[in-house]
Amino acid sequence: MACVIAAPSSGSGKTLLSLVISSWASTNGLSIQTFKVGPDYLDAQQLSAVSKIPCRNLDLILSGPNWVKDSFKGFGGNCDLALVEGVMGLFDGIGSSDNGSTAAVAKHLNLPIVLVVNAKGQGASIAALVKGFRDHDKELNLAGVVLNNVNTIRHKQLLEEVLTSIDVRSLGFLPTHPELIIASKNLGLIPAHELKKIETRKKEWSEIAKSHLDLKAFKILLRSPSKSNNPINQIIQQVDNKKEANSYPIAVANDKAFHFHYPETKECLEALGMPTIPWEPTQDKTIPSEAKGLIIPGGFPEEYAEQISTCSRSIESLKQFFGKHPIYAECGGMLLLGESLQSSKGQIYPMAGLLPFEAKKGSLNVGYRTLIGIQDSLIIKKGDKLVGHEFHRWNIYSSLNKKHTSLISKGNNLLASLNPPWRIKGWGVKEREEGWSNNLVHASWVHLHWISSARILNAWKKSILQH
Repeated sequence: MACVIAAPSSGSGKTLLSLVISSWASTNGLSIQTFKVGPDYLDAQQLSAVSKIPCRNLDLILSGPNWVKDSFKGFGGNCDLALVEGVMGLFDGIGSSDNGSTAAVAKHLNLPIVLVVNAKGQGASIAALVKGFRDHDKELNLAGVVLNNVNTIRHKQLLEEVLTSIDVRSLGFLPTHPELIIASKNLGLIPAHELKKIETRKKEWSEIAKSHLDLKAFKILLRSPSKSNNPINQIIQQVDNKKEANSYPIAVANDKAFHFHYPETKECLEALGMPTIPWEPTQDKTIPSEAKGLIIPGGFPEEYAEQISTCSRSIESLKQFFGKHPIYAECGGMLLLGESLQSSKGQIYPMAGLLPFEAKKGSLNVGYRTLIGIQDSLIIKKGDKLVGHEFHRWNIYSSLNKKHTSLISKGNNLLASLNPPWRIKGWGVKEREEGWSNNLVHASWVHLHWISSARILNAWKKSILQH
């Protein structure tokens, strides 16, 4: 019933193996449901592009154990095959624990592990590495190993002898090959829209799978779970889903700069009578006139800061929308609302100027965050608790300048009422208040998975209906 593709560490080849297997399945007429452990967007985008089926994130911390199980069974059971790509190293979780790790998800779903090992420069020493991962947690089932970066037949034979000597099954290998090189950026792999000639690469990856992997074994390991109920319906049942006479379209920024989103958000909104419509701010498009709300997800606005600054129609429509309809912006989406943004090349460019901050490159902030509501706002009430994830290299600095001071003094209640929605706690970070919010605006560094709490969907729908 499916398997988990895991590794000793990041960069070992998990995504590569998952893409190769998915390409083989897709080009041979087999539907494959891919899953990604953790809050990652980029790996999931690439897996979706290859399989043509939305990859689903399985995150015990962000969305909870019930959703992980329901999602795996509900979506996995709709396809011929199912595959779960892990995150980081097999046992890497919050802090020094394995909480939320690939291993924790594998145990939660009772799935076997396929360990991808980077074999470059490795010989007999690989035995100690593999034995360590096999024996570290006796509750896990190691189905076999795939060796990555195998240079020659001799290298392959040597490594397979080593695996045989420790009674571990070899499930094949991935050679050092130019078609198996995937470019990366500062937060991980490149977005799916930057993958060139995807259909050609799929065919090449499929051929590599046929030549180098034990596909007979993988066909058994990848068998999908039994079909189950649509998990989206289970979430919707917890929301005030009374049928409305009208539909309430929601504009969602979706282009090369803003594309960090989970497919379940769109599915939930549409099930609740809020069909999503795309908005492309980097193409200087205005927000669709029929939109009753706006979601601006994360992405890489810093890479397109100069282009965004010239998109006068996009920015003007955002200014007109602000204060009239609900706006939800997270991470990179929040940066669009600020005064200015430093590009990845170091230049400063003006943004929408709706929130009083400047954004500049800084240190990495990453990890799960516990969020405690400190005021009633667009998506959270005072005292409510949510879980989110923070992952960015840019910092913001207050710029409450003369323009904002003047607006407040003239009675701009919207700007004056913007305050942090919550207090943040997390492993290794200082507790702090964060974000900008009121009953119409939510802007924060923190990414949320909306299916994690019906309260988010209820609050959003209520605000949409009221405005």
